[in-house]
Amino acid sequence: MVSRAPQTKVSPAGASRWMGYESSSGLGISLVSILLAAFSGLGTRWGWWDFRHGLGYFRDSVFAAGAGILLCLGGLAWSWAVHIPKGRVRAFMGLAAGLLIAGNFLSWFLQAKSAPRIHDITTDWVNPPLFEAILPLRQGAPNPPQYGGSAVAEQQQKAYPDIRPLLLSVPPDKAWQACLDTALKMGWILAASDEPQGRIEATDQTFWFGFKDDIVVRVLPQAAGSRVDVRSVSRVGLGDVGTNARRVRKYLNQVRQSLGA
Repeated sequence: MVSRAPQTKVSPAGASRWMGYESSSGLGISLVSILLAAFSGLGTRWGWWDFRHGLGYFRDSVFAAGAGILLCLGGLAWSWAVHIPKGRVRAFMGLAAGLLIAGNFLSWFLQAKSAPRIHDITTDWVNPPLFEAILPLRQGAPNPPQYGGSAVAEQQQKAYPDIRPLLLSVPPDKAWQACLDTALKMGWILAASDEPQGRIEATDQTFWFGFKDDIVVRVLPQAAGSRVDVRSVSRVGLGDVGTNARRVRKYLNQVRQSLGA
């Protein structure tokens, strides 16, 4: 007679504990990834660390989210294998938290891949509006205030062909007032507002990391109406993930709507 080696069976109580530990660990790591992602940007905005460190913490949050997702998937698979439902709620919660961070990063990554690596957007790349009052605020910023020339213009025209000067049928004074009101409505911090010169200079911040971008608006007479040009430039970063283009587009649309044009 051939003897058989004794089989080790996992008791329901032991399986339940193991599955619970795995699901709880996955949930905990996924929650940590949310906190890490949130403070990666908020800490940069509040001046706790340099933006490069903030981006590094954001990257680390994705790794943590991936680990949490794997642990929660393992907890779910184990619970179904041994037919014990305990802990599945924690596993599902951990999966949701981890996928939230992973999905946010994926969205950001796809935007970065699709956007050109430029940080200076203008409606007039032949004679772009120049900064004056903003210049002292940009001292020490990695990105210079000077326009990058034809290389930048070509990338912008290819990626954002809709960003063009805004031509209005109203006189310059009315157009300038609409531009000023819109800038204030959008929450920009004004550095200059000169109606005789048709100039507005301001700074805006991105929501999460608090990156500062500077804007100059120029209003000039054009035939029987006015021409509005806008330029938005980031202080840091080679690319802007399309932020400046979205800002210019939104601003011009709101000016147009405020005038009923």
